[in-house]
Amino acid sequence: MDERTQLPVNEFLRQQLDVDYLDTITEAGPFHILAEQQDSLTAKFILDRVNISVNKHGSKTFALVAHYDCAGNPADKGKQLDQLKAATQWLSGKYPDVKVIGLWVNSDWTVREVC
Repeated sequence: MDERTQLPVNEFLRQQLDVDYLDTITEAGPFHILAEQQDSLTAKFILDRVNISVNKHGSKTFALVAHYDCAGNPADKGKQLDQLKAATQWLSGKYPDVKVIGLWVNSDWTVREVC
């Protein structure tokens, strides 16, 4: 959701995946929601959009993004990375034919694949 992350993440993914277009599903702290499954309505909202991306647009890779200074999930970096790993594993189980990666965006807005 945080626009500060969108440009660096989009550039990173375009280079890494060698694609021109990306589907973007935005939500505040989505990896937290998917990892902990406490907000089933928001998790369903996210998955409905993921289904469109996979089934209608043919997406083969998902990237979940955690970042420095996250207002939607103000947990420290260690907690966010644990949640990110859990969410990528959960989403991989739901979509076994799709590659799921976890990205961390630091305070310099540099993107790094972490899981």
